[in-house]
Amino acid sequence: MAEPLLPHVNLAQLWAASGETLYMTALAGVATGIVGLMLGMALFLTARGGLFHRPVVYGVLSVVVNVFRSIPFIILIVLLIPFTKVVIGTILGANAALPALIVGAAPFYARLVEIALREVDRGVIEASRAMGARTGTLIFRVLLPESSPALVSGITVTLIALVSYSAMAGVIGAGGLGNLAYLEGFQRNHNDVTLVATAMILIIVFAIQLLGDIVTSLLDKR
Repeated sequence: MAEPLLPHVNLAQLWAASGETLYMTALAGVATGIVGLMLGMALFLTARGGLFHRPVVYGVLSVVVNVFRSIPFIILIVLLIPFTKVVIGTILGANAALPALIVGAAPFYARLVEIALREVDRGVIEASRAMGARTGTLIFRVLLPESSPALVSGITVTLIALVSYSAMAGVIGAGGLGNLAYLEGFQRNHNDVTLVATAMILIIVFAIQLLGDIVTSLLDKR
């Protein structure tokens, strides 16, 4: 009798690991979107030429963003172990990966938000200010709507990065497809498990990219 094509693949394990990866990506993505948007908006508003030009504030925010954006993710996980223990109570499982995922991805998205806001036509901003628009109105009625295609494109890229980060977190016990590929695939020399876990990660990435492209095209008024 011929051997099964994927003899070591357990579908229940695969679906459970895929669910953990989607769970980590979704929760971290929501938190990253909120924190990154606020950080990016603060960078834009306090930068030179911004509505609230504050060189010191911008400098501090910029340094913080650059530092956390530059730390390799696997090192960031290790550095945040004490913080994760305090907040989550454990360093194992999908929830334990969330602090590192958010801290690692939010600064990355913040820079994309800043870039997106800088691309908004200055004429539109100045016209709104000339008509007496308040800061809140300018942010929610002008800046965010005008930059929405770039913001969605940026969060799409960030979500894909989070899928990659979650796979790395899985190597040290965070669960998900990365954990499955490492423990069941690499350590046990089950190449079929590693291959299927990798294929599932690619499917998730392609789905995120497709959805992001569709939403971006719907928002783009050009």
